[in-house]
Amino acid sequence: MKKSINIPFLVLTIASFFFSENAFPQEKNWTAFRGSNLNGIAESNNIPLKWDEKNIKWKTEIHDRGLSSPVVFRNQVWITSAKADGSELYAIAADFNTGKIIYDISVFTPDQKEGKHSLNSYATPTPCIENNFVYVHYGSLGTACINTKSGEIVWKVSDLKCKHVQGPASSPVIYKNLLILHFEGTDIRYIVALDKTSGKIVWRSDRPAEPYEPLTVIGRKAYITPIIMHVKGRDMLISNGSALCQALDPNTGEEIWRVVIGGESTIAMPFTENGLVYWYAGYETDPDNSKFIRLLAVNPDGKGDITGTNILWEKRDEMSRNHCLTPVIKDGLIYTVTTRNMLMCIDAATGKEVWSQHMASNFDASPVYVNGNIWFFSVKGDVMAIRAGRKHEVTAQNHVDSGIWATPAFLRNSVILRTDNWLERIGQ
Repeated sequence: MKKSINIPFLVLTIASFFFSENAFPQEKNWTAFRGSNLNGIAESNNIPLKWDEKNIKWKTEIHDRGLSSPVVFRNQVWITSAKADGSELYAIAADFNTGKIIYDISVFTPDQKEGKHSLNSYATPTPCIENNFVYVHYGSLGTACINTKSGEIVWKVSDLKCKHVQGPASSPVIYKNLLILHFEGTDIRYIVALDKTSGKIVWRSDRPAEPYEPLTVIGRKAYITPIIMHVKGRDMLISNGSALCQALDPNTGEEIWRVVIGGESTIAMPFTENGLVYWYAGYETDPDNSKFIRLLAVNPDGKGDITGTNILWEKRDEMSRNHCLTPVIKDGLIYTVTTRNMLMCIDAATGKEVWSQHMASNFDASPVYVNGNIWFFSVKGDVMAIRAGRKHEVTAQNHVDSGIWATPAFLRNSVILRTDNWLERIGQ
């Protein structure tokens, strides 16, 4: 049941408006998936290159299972977790300085069970956090706002549904007074904006049906997190899906443009630099049954269907499995790991490969740029940093004793790392 909003809550909400991203820069807080700016670029400048026992500030065991990434505001680190069968969904807060658990909240106990992929969890979407409030999301199983000062649940929503089939993964995004969510299942696909103070729907934008009709039913789902970019005086919500990418007005949900290209089951989110936007389209299948995926570069200054006019380049990669990580872009270079485990640097202006190197493991957590280095994290616990630039140069190699699926947070000269079983802080 939704709770009514009281006057103290409204006062806190008004106060949080003035604590903008500029007041709490990414060096101090890490408020969403891939950071406060949704771009995988950290502002910390003193991250240890060698990770050993002396660099572990604390290490806290986390119960049950979740793949959500940590978010940080002031002295609180938040993640989510879930029972293996999805019967109970948790929000957990740890103290940034000590690792001590502050809150361990049972948020939802769903009556109906949903299926998921064996590698996924029921707590994969990353929370987003701001002054006094954290927003946790479990896809069709529910969304909630929690007061970070008291641990009380402010509101819950559990009537937004789609058939994820392989479990939830899309993370929520805060935009002004809105909490924006993606529901892209095999049955229905829509983007919805909630009033973040009440959980009530402000707008809903359904995906157009026509681009999905050629796809198999199982391929119509997607698991992406959107970004916000500013184009010629207006904000755009960039939201790729299996069959198309749309730019929406984040205030109203009205479509600005679309690119119809791609195939089944997208996971990686869009990314942007220098006024251009890039994304992986859903995977496609050749007549010989081989699978491939396309990375696109698009000029976002357009209206309507811009498929034939605004694609600047596309790069094709053969696929061996679903592509999970979102690349990071810095100073005109894109850094990614393909599903064939090729670590790759790509020229963002042309789409041409600058260099590549085969890796021994799968990398599903997204890379992060920190002080001249790009950090990568494998599902086997391998951690590697390379020097950003047109020459392949490894600057650090480390290993942790548990697999890494969640993208770490880098802030205050520390790494907040979530592994299979642990939440830990690594620093100087």
